[in-house]
Amino acid sequence: MSNWDRFVETFFNGRMMAKYLPDIAYGTLVTVELAALVIVSGLAAGLALALLRSLGYRPVNLLLIFVVDLFRALPPLVIIVFIYFGLPAIDVSPSGFVSTWLSLAMVLMAFSEEIFWAGITSIPKGQWEAARSTGLSYGQTLISVVLPQAIRLTIPPLTNRTIAITKGTALGTVVAVSEILGMASSAVSNSYNPSPLTLGAAAYLILFFPMVVFGRWLETKMRWKR
Repeated sequence: MSNWDRFVETFFNGRMMAKYLPDIAYGTLVTVELAALVIVSGLAAGLALALLRSLGYRPVNLLLIFVVDLFRALPPLVIIVFIYFGLPAIDVSPSGFVSTWLSLAMVLMAFSEEIFWAGITSIPKGQWEAARSTGLSYGQTLISVVLPQAIRLTIPPLTNRTIAITKGTALGTVVAVSEILGMASSAVSNSYNPSPLTLGAAAYLILFFPMVVFGRWLETKMRWKR
């Protein structure tokens, strides 16, 4: 057997791939569910915190800044381990899926809050003054005038950060979440062949490459016309 044949037999074994394809497909479904929950809850929470911060209550803002900086500084894996192994000490026992979801959502919340806040503060003061002069309240000005412009500005950094964090669903394998990497690793252990891991890599590519393309399209669609 040549080196090339040995390489193909090791990493692209068709028989092994076919055998464990259902497992990888199930892991892909779990990954999609987990990523969707992380994106929706993380972005919604980040936007809510940015809007709360814009109210300008100093004690609240100091607390928000501390929470945001904390979750920006901590590695997602550390948060997952703390939630999954630490909370049972106070009689709270989240599953591996919930632990991974909460940790990644909080990390995305922290980064998206900073991005949304940067977008809000980048809107010129004249926009606020012009809107208020027409009789709009502070809240109406924020929601109807400032926020649409701010969100448009935040699309590029927000899409990149969202994709980067949702790929962290692979960390769920540490707490026995049956996502792509978890199922692929289990298949490799059972088959003594890394071909299922190659299949898992293909699943990640199929899943996240369209997200990257969509993010690029969205950036182009939402950018300001020159």
